[in-house]
Amino acid sequence: SAVLFHSLLSPYMNIGLLDPLVMARRAEQAYRDGLAPIASVEGFVRQVVGWREYIYWQYWQQMPGLLAANSWQHTRSMPQFFWDGATEMNCLHHVVDRVIATGYSHHIERLMVICNFCLLAGIDPAAVNAWFLAFYVDAYEWVVAPNVIGMGLNADGGQIATKPYIASANYINKMSDYCAGCRFNPKQRTGKEACPYNFLYWNFLLEHEETLRANPRSGPAVLGLKHLSPAERSAVRDQATNFLASLPAYKDSKE
Repeated sequence: SAVLFHSLLSPYMNIGLLDPLVMARRAEQAYRDGLAPIASVEGFVRQVVGWREYIYWQYWQQMPGLLAANSWQHTRSMPQFFWDGATEMNCLHHVVDRVIATGYSHHIERLMVICNFCLLAGIDPAAVNAWFLAFYVDAYEWVVAPNVIGMGLNADGGQIATKPYIASANYINKMSDYCAGCRFNPKQRTGKEACPYNFLYWNFLLEHEETLRANPRSGPAVLGLKHLSPAERSAVRDQATNFLASLPAYKDSKE
């Protein structure tokens, strides 16, 4: 569902129609009145008066350099499917289609479907940031730049998030039902049926092995590379390269 379990309050707060502190106190009162469980209220309040305020501070702390941040040196253009949803990857197809239709998606879909793909695919952070600003109804620069460039793409050198939030298809399969209707196999690393999130994930680990290994939070993920034979490493690299080369870039984006 596009709206089930979503508060849909971010557009109203970001435009100034709702006071975030009032929203947090209303949620607290709902808990005290026995109308909402503590876990739900805590999660909501933490996002509103915790993460939202942290992002606001990060924006002013890092600007104006944040808009040009690109610590992974990614330069690929945004693929055309971000403008029309025409991709065989079921998760991206549905999320992008919904964003085009409504200007909204859940924050986990923003992070682990859209930004995850863009980071693994090596897409220019400035291009991803511009796309979010154009498509989301709750998008304002102070919200988008730190969340997308910093949190989603880890392009600010780790100032907002201490590790890149990347994941293979296994995460998406566990957290959603998108994989059930997809032509790709979330359990296959390479091959014709392999989910692109898988070989892109492993290719990212291979490309940035030294950097990731030096980070205590991302180092454990790199340990999985020891199970890949030279032939498997080569297959991952080849399939990632061929897949990315096959993606048509948006006609108005610059290379």
